[in-house]
Order: sequence, then structure tokens, then C-alpha cells
Amino acid sequence: MENYTKMSELASTELKDVQTVKILICYLLYRLHKPIDSEQLYDIAVSTEIINYFFYQESINYLIENGSIEVSENEDKSKLFTLTQKGIDCAKTLRGYVPKSYRDKIVSAALRYFAQLKYQNEIKIEYIQLEKGYYVHCRCLDIKDDLMDLKLYAPDLGQAELLGKNIMKNPTGFYSKILEIALNNQDEEFNPDDL
Repeated sequence: MENYTKMSELASTELKDVQTVKILICYLLYRLHKPIDSEQLYDIAVSTEIINYFFYQESINYLIENGSIEVSENEDKSKLFTLTQKGIDCAKTLRGYVPKSYRDKIVSAALRYFAQLKYQNEIKIEYIQLEKGYYVHCRCLDIKDDLMDLKLYAPDLGQAELLGKNIMKNPTGFYSKILEIALNNQDEEFNPDDL
């Protein structure tokens, strides 16, 4: 039984070493190349299920205290984290201490997170209840005008939410396919032999 316990601990996807977590956070900030909102960094780091809440908090506090991360405020008074030269050096020289699979997973999670934020600003989905069913109201926004304003019918809220979720997976592809269909739509040719 003892061997099974050891094997399950080794198979865990969560890092169990605070030093490794510190390096991983520096590596992530280094790869992003920009200041990041503290709440966004928390969402990315903890949602990957690589870093648990307690290790994350301890690591962030340490990195701020030792000068690897600089804290500033943006216009809406939320905290922004920026990697200092000390943090950059940590990310570059010590990244090999964190397995590549962890580094790749957290960077991929960050890229997906920021893509989703971008989509949420460009695509608006709302569910409009009807007497029987729902409309999925999809708007693709531009700076001044709507690029597309479309309503799709769904028989119930579950299916409406599924449509909305699938649109948000790749809103650009959804918009492109709608345009492609509209631009390539043609009348069916009439063939008298089909009668």
C-alpha cells in the first residue's frame, strides 16, 4: 500500500516545492513580456492546477519582497505586476529547474486566458427568453459599429448556452464562416431533367 501512495504523490500535477513555483511565476511573467494585473496572474497560475493557492501567495509575497516583481497600479487602481531585471535573470538562468511540461502548460493557459479576454471584448452573447425557447443574440463589435448582429434560435436554455459557448471558443472563425457562406451563397441551378 505504501508504494501506491508514493506513486500517486509522484503522479501529482501540482508542484510541491515553493522554490520551483517562484521560478515558474518569474518564467511566466518573462514570457508574457508585459505588466499583468494581479488578479489575472492569480487566475492563470491557480487555474492551471499546477500551483495551489498557498504556494502561489507565498511565492508572490517573496518575489515582491526580494525585488523580483515590481508592483504598480493602473488607471482603475488594480495592482500590476512587472518583472524586474532580477526576476528576468531568475527566469532565464533557473528555468531548467522547472520541468518543461509545467512551463508549457502555464504559458499555454496564459495565452488562452488573454485570448478569451479579447474575445469577451469583441463578442457579446446574450440569451433572450421567448415563449418557447431562446434566442442566442451574438454581436461582433468593432470600434464604432457592429460587424455582425445575429440571432439564432434554440429550443431551450441548455442548447442556447451550448451555442454561445461554442461561438466563444473561436469567434473569429465563426464570423469568418458566416461571411464565407454569405459571399459564396448561390441559387441552385435549375435542371429540367430533375422534374
